[in-house]
Amino acid sequence: MKVKECMCTQVACVTPQDTITNVAKVMETNHVGCVPVCEGSQQICGIITDRDIVLRAVATGKNLAQTMASEIMTTNPYTCKQDEDMQKAQDTMTQNQVRRLPVCDNQQRVIGMLTFGDIANNGQELGQEQVCQTVEGICNCNGQFKNAE
Repeated sequence: MKVKECMCTQVACVTPQDTITNVAKVMETNHVGCVPVCEGSQQICGIITDRDIVLRAVATGKNLAQTMASEIMTTNPYTCKQDEDMQKAQDTMTQNQVRRLPVCDNQQRVIGMLTFGDIANNGQELGQEQVCQTVEGICNCNGQFKNAE
């Protein structure tokens, strides 16, 4: 199975100059927990998650209406290509413990997003064992529940 068969093609992006308040509004409007940060013609330069907002902006007391996305974004995010095999994309997610991968074309323009949820939703086609291995790798739980008694 190829990434393009699983990925979401409706991707909301922000610019490095957008404020954190605006980034959060884009996430809320689009019901997502992550947005690519793009320059020019949708070329990716970073990524921001809801967790980044909490840990890098809220927890450090930044003014959300004045702090720009470029100040808290993760630069050089892991990405994948739409024609890659899903196994390669899942390996990237597992090795780097990321739940979301922007899908980019050859010019690094964002054309989609592959998420943890997309993998789960395609579990039957991907195979339950493969999906479970990906989940374990991303969560780094090695099949163990951390709060289990």
